[in-house]
This record gives sequence, C-alpha cells and structure tokens, in this order.
Amino acid sequence: MATTYHTLRDIFGTVFISSGEVGADADDGIVLERIVIPMIQRDYAQGRESAEVKRVRERFLEALVQAITDTPITLDLIYGDIDKKGVLTPLDGQQRLTTLFLLHWYAAKKEGIEPDEYDFLNRFSYATRYSARDFCKKLIEFEPGDYYKLSEEIIDQDWFPLDWLHDPTIHSMIVMLDAIDEKFKDVDNIWDSLADGAITFYFLPIEDMGLTDEIYIKMNSRGKPLTVFENFKADFENELRMYDEELASSIIEKIDREWTDMLWGYRGDNNIIDDEFLRYFRFICDIICYKEGDTPQGKSSDVFDLLSKYFAHDNDSLEAHIEILSQYFDCWCEIDDFDSPYDFFVSFLSEKHEEGKVRWDDKLDVFEECLCYYGKVAGNGNRAFPLGNVVMLYAVITYLLNKGKIKRDDFIRRIRVVKNLVENSEFEMSDSTNRTGGNRMPMILEQVDNIILYGKVDTKIDRSFNLIQLKEEADKLVWTKNNPERSEALYALEDHDLLYGRIGVIGIENDDCFDRFISLFDCDYDAIDCALLVTGDYMQRDNDWRYQIGSSMLRGMAWRNLFHQSRTVEGFDKTKDVIVRLLKKHKSFTDDILRGIADEYILECEKNSLFDWRYYYVKYKDSFRPGRYGRYRWVDYENKPYEFAAMWSERYPSTKTYQPFLKEVDRYDNINTEDWGMNLYWEDDTYTVCENDAFVTYRYDEKSNTEEELVDERIDIAQNEDGIDTENRIEKYKKLCWD
Repeated sequence: MATTYHTLRDIFGTVFISSGEVGADADDGIVLERIVIPMIQRDYAQGRESAEVKRVRERFLEALVQAITDTPITLDLIYGDIDKKGVLTPLDGQQRLTTLFLLHWYAAKKEGIEPDEYDFLNRFSYATRYSARDFCKKLIEFEPGDYYKLSEEIIDQDWFPLDWLHDPTIHSMIVMLDAIDEKFKDVDNIWDSLADGAITFYFLPIEDMGLTDEIYIKMNSRGKPLTVFENFKADFENELRMYDEELASSIIEKIDREWTDMLWGYRGDNNIIDDEFLRYFRFICDIICYKEGDTPQGKSSDVFDLLSKYFAHDNDSLEAHIEILSQYFDCWCEIDDFDSPYDFFVSFLSEKHEEGKVRWDDKLDVFEECLCYYGKVAGNGNRAFPLGNVVMLYAVITYLLNKGKIKRDDFIRRIRVVKNLVENSEFEMSDSTNRTGGNRMPMILEQVDNIILYGKVDTKIDRSFNLIQLKEEADKLVWTKNNPERSEALYALEDHDLLYGRIGVIGIENDDCFDRFISLFDCDYDAIDCALLVTGDYMQRDNDWRYQIGSSMLRGMAWRNLFHQSRTVEGFDKTKDVIVRLLKKHKSFTDDILRGIADEYILECEKNSLFDWRYYYVKYKDSFRPGRYGRYRWVDYENKPYEFAAMWSERYPSTKTYQPFLKEVDRYDNINTEDWGMNLYWEDDTYTVCENDAFVTYRYDEKSNTEEELVDERIDIAQNEDGIDTENRIEKYKKLCWD
C-alpha cells in the first residue's frame, strides 16, 4: 500500500481505493468523511503537565511555528482503518491529529475565519468519552472574546460543566490551547499557511485489519507516553535526515543494532539501555564542549537541548560532532581480544598494586560508572561521576581511538601518568568559571592528549593539572626510560596507600629508598611517628599556627597530608629530609626497630637531662599523641616551643583541644574545654597554665575583670641557654603537687 500526504483540511473528502491509493472519484473507493478517536485509544496526552510532556509540547509547537512562518513540515506517518461509511479510526496519530484540530480551531477564531471554512472541524470527534466528544462540538461553536487566558474563558462558559476538568483529554486540550496561544499569539496568517500546506502528514489507510481492542492495547500501550529516549531518537533522526538521509540511516541503524548490543550488558533493572545511552550521550556532549574551549556549567544538561546545540541539521560542526559521537560509541564495540569493556579495563587496572597494572581505587570499569552515574549528584552534593573519572575515561577512549599507533605497554605506562595527575590535582580539577583558575578542563584534556598519544608531559600548557605533579611525572617518565629495571619498584611505591602516585617525599633520586619506604609504612604508624620525630623535626606548618605531624589513626590521613606537597604549607623539604635520613638507616623496618630508636632517644635525653618538646611527645603517648589528625596549635613555635595544644579536629581548635602538659598532670579532670584546654581550673577561681618555662597559677577577679599571678604557687622549669628544659617538667609538677 502506498502512503500519501495531506493537510487536516484536505483529507476530508479524499477518496481511497482498496490499494490504499487516492482514487479519481467517489465511485473508485471510499470517501473519508470523519475522523473518530476510538473508545480504546488512550487519552490526549500532549497537554499533560509533567515536566517531560511540557518539554515535548514546547518543542513540537516550536516546530509548528517554524512551519507556519518559514519552512513547511511533514509530520510522521498516520495510519488507520476507514470503514464503509468513510469513518477513519486512527491506529497511530491520535496525538498529532488532535493538536492539528486545536491549531486549526485557534487560527480560525483568532483570524475571524468564516464558519463554513472551518466546518470540516466538525468531522473530527472523540469516542473515548461522551464528555470529550461534546467538548469538541461546543468548542467549535464557541467564540472567544477579549480574554486574559484562553483556558479561563472556556472554563467560565455556561456550557462547560466543572466535572469536565476531571476528563484527562479535555484537561489536556485546554492546556494545549493555552500553549498554542502563547506560541502563536504574535504569528499572522496562520489559517492561510495551514491551507497552503505548511503542515502536512503522511497517511496510510489499512484495510480490514480487524481493529480489535487487543490491537490497540498492543500497538498504542494505552496511557503510556513515549519515553525520553524514544522522543530523543526521533528528534535526532529528524535532524540528521534534514542534513543527510544516508548519514541519518547509518547512525540510527547503529543505535538500533551495534550500540544497543554493546550497551546491553549494562542495562538496568528495567531491562532497557535508554538511560545508559542518554548518560553517555551527555558525557560525549560535555567532552565536545570542553574540546571547544567551553564549559557545560551554567548551561542546560537536557538531552534535547544538547541535541539542538551540537547536532542540529544547520550546525556548522555537525559532521565533526557526529564523527566524535560515532567514534566514542564504536570504540567500545571494537576492543580487540576482549569480550567486553569490563574485561578490557581489568586487564590494566587493579584495586591494589599488581605488577603490569595500574592501581585504581574507584570501580575498575570506568565506562560502566559513566553509564550509571554521569550527570547525577551524590549524597554529599558532589558529582556522582567526578571530573577525575571524566578525565580517566577520556584518556582510555583516546587510546582506543588510536590503539593502532600506541603499543599496549606504552598505554599502560601513560595511563599511570594520567591517573597520578588526576589523583593529585583535586583542587585543579574544575570546569567552573567561578573558581580560582576557572575552567581548566579544555587544557587538562589537551594535556591528556599529549600524554596518551606521545608519552610526553607538556609543561607549556597553562592551567591544567597540579604543577608539582606535572613536574614529577615528567621527571619519572625520563627516569623509567633510563632505568627500566627499577621501574616496577617505582610503580609499587606510587601505588602505596599513603602516596597515590606522588613520591616527592622520597624523591626519584633516592631510588634505594623505594622498597624501604614500603617496609617502613608496613609498621605501626605510632612507632613510625616517634622514630621520625627523634630523627628530626619533620613537622609542616599550615596557616602560621597549625602544624602537621603523623598519627596512628584515621587511616593515614595525617601522613597523606604530609606527603602531598602544597604551596600553602611550609616544611615539605624538611619532612623529606627526615624521612630519607631514617630510611637510609635500615634496609627494612619492624616495630621493634622503630621502638628501639625511640627508646634510645628517651634514654639519651634523660642521661643528658635535656628535655625538648619532642622528648615529652615520645615519652607520654596518651597525652601528647591522641591519634587523630596529627594537628597541633602553636602560636609561637620558634620562641615558645612548650606552649602548644593537641587538636582533635583537622582544621580548627574545638572543645576537645587541650594542652598536653596540663593533660598529663591533670588528676581531677580540671581542664577547661571552653578555652581550648589551655587552663586547669580550681575551685577558688584560680587556674594553672603551662608557659614556656614554668607552670603559672593565676587568680581571676570577676569584679575588676583582672587576673593576678600567685607567685608562691609558680613552678619554674630550669632551662639551658637554648631554652631547652634541663629537668622533666611533668615529673617535677607531679612531685610537687601530687606527693
């Protein structure tokens, strides 16, 4: 059977013969007299008020406005059965026919068209409910006046029963009329344009199909609107066909076959791949955006808006964008020697250090993570698929698109570089123009291209990854090329839990310490902390008063802070020097070796009667090493090293902050939590503080708001000319105050 195209007006009175073709006269076939939406059809849905239907409605009406004012449009195929009385029962096309009915009514009333010219609208009716049928009839007779809102005037008519508002078809029609009015109120000559064929549709009469209720339920999924993906695919195909029919056929066939087959293993609980496809489509569009020097931040992520932005038929870069889209899907369909993307990922990524692979602590199948989470927000408010994962997936895709030019071993070495940069560029990873440094993603992706394609770090690319890590990775690439036999030792070091690819705290020049570092940090963290501190003052200073030391708890967070150099923190080189000095002492380490180093230091201090603050730190574990974030507060470390506080939190003092010397001598839990634990309060409004060279007690006078030192209760601590205690202040206090 052949299809023909019509307007809503000219289809009435057209003769159809048994072959489905238009006949020469009425004697050759059946004259189409009426269109009746059957009882079994679902309600008119294009006026529903959900966000998704509103979006579809807006786009459809925009296309109709364009057809009226500029380029005529032919809608998709409408087909159905024409009975012997000439009544067309649509099997498909109800929604479009109803919208055309409403648009013709609007044009006729807006432009004052004579009733005999739009009388054909009386041939369109609904059989779904008597209310919908009667509404169509009353609407044609109705003459709108000077209305504020068309729907309000219709509802206000005496022929409109209020219970009609509960009819979903009538409600949708009223919503659609308001939407039509909004779109077309400033458009002229609508009626003439419609009469001239601005909007047409293909029609195919289907003969004697036996249009039972079962057929309608099967073919129309009664009450179920098209999915976002179905609408997306239809719009995508339409844009492509307006550009190139052959290209459109090729892409749609890939979507329906190869790409769907590839994604099928990732389908969700609904047993379809629609959501997965659209999330990956968003990812591709964002990559296009970055590659063109822009950012998706502040712009719509709606797939239809992205479709219009990057894949509209009149986009000058359409072919380039289609090429990227095809490549980004095709590359997962053509992975040599691997049955699936998952098998490919686990061939070079591992959750722990493994020779010949790269440690990656996130889910190994980064492609699957993208399909599941791209565009979503995690419970903490951050992206469920963070920018670091975007960069890693982009790097892998870059390899897949160029795998004929890149040896597999080279790829694994290069993806390690990218991984190290990603994990050490948390603050540089940004596509926001509101953050310091702005949108870095275009430059970051350019840097990834250099690394994956050429195995080089380009330090001339401005504002990409962390500068310290870029320099380190460039040095390591040269080093591994010159020292291939030691490369695996370097990779094992990079994959350590505390380093995450940054080895600057050991240094590439100290390759004899690579294995020793791993041995050292297999030991008890508290023992390591003490052994390091007696080897040298390895602290780092942050924000003038906040100091970082190691810690035995919180999964090594204190150590990671120490080992990841920051431009705003002082003392990294000092930390490196002390660690290397300790590593040079032994080829391997145990807890006993480390505790022996600490014990020897304590004995030496006591033998020489020299007790600097490090002695107390190592000697009195419970008070000085709470095992939290390794954070301490010093107001004047250089001049008053004994005046400090152990912090319970990572960044700021809290009510659990305390002065370690006071905590050690406090027998009655008298430390006041309201002043950061710097005072021991007594019942008679007196309090004791630990100053740099004494325990000093003051009395506070509330009336005069003054404090007075109680000189007779002062406990002076003897010190040498360098300001180091020559007597153990803690034991002296206990002896004088406890005994």
